[in-house]
Amino acid sequence: MEKPKSSNCLYLIHSLMEDFSDRERWIADYILANPAKAVHPSIEELSESIGVSVSTLVRFVKKLGFKGYQQFRISLASEALAPEAKIYETIVDRNDDPVQIAFSSAQKALELTSSMIDRSALAALASRIIEAGCVHLFGLGGSAIVAKDAVHKLIRTGIHCVNAEDYHLQLMIASQLGEKDTAIVISHTGVNKDTLRIAEIAKNAGAFLCVITTYPRSPLARMSDRLFISASSGSSMISEAFSARIAQLAMIDSLYIAIMEQLGECGIQKVEKMRAAIAKRRM
Repeated sequence: MEKPKSSNCLYLIHSLMEDFSDRERWIADYILANPAKAVHPSIEELSESIGVSVSTLVRFVKKLGFKGYQQFRISLASEALAPEAKIYETIVDRNDDPVQIAFSSAQKALELTSSMIDRSALAALASRIIEAGCVHLFGLGGSAIVAKDAVHKLIRTGIHCVNAEDYHLQLMIASQLGEKDTAIVISHTGVNKDTLRIAEIAKNAGAFLCVITTYPRSPLARMSDRLFISASSGSSMISEAFSARIAQLAMIDSLYIAIMEQLGECGIQKVEKMRAAIAKRRM
């Protein structure tokens, strides 16, 4: 599995919370509550302030994917010391403007997701889809909306897209995939048992499995051949799945553009054919 490239320390801590031990969660809570205070101390000073051993703090840092404490401090400083860096504030004034809350949440999710997308991995996925000539899109619940939007976008490129809303049909489609097929499975949490079953069947059938999810340590993420992380905001008044969905939609748009760039003139011709067909239905 290819892991996402990310220097977003606060996001990593937030997304891995469920994987932490009690001691590690204690560290995580302290850093999320006091990010600026956690930047300057030495590892000995920070461990003493939190109330854990140095070895526990070292394990925590490495669990986040950093090589050492210094690399962790640099990453944290780039976020915690920025004036606007309050990514994971979870308390929102109920008198705040609903539009401001919603748009601010979406903006934070988009900015975080954009910073974590591996551009070379996206280009490689686009190449694979073009070469295979088909992409299979899977998603349940709110993720089904993203999968359907992906079909609406990618079908413009002339690439064959396969998608079904019914769960049983998705299982049937997954069972018929092969080594040349690419399956994109979308899930916010990455733990839904039905989504995991679809991914498992597609993987066992030999398909290349691309996963779009919010949690990099989820069972679905661990199953992937290519992983893209869709960040979410930390607002308590908005389900984090809402902002993650917006980020996922933008990620699909990015894939569409990457495919079109590689198709060149051929892609433009496909889009023109689509527009011509639709134009006949207009008054």
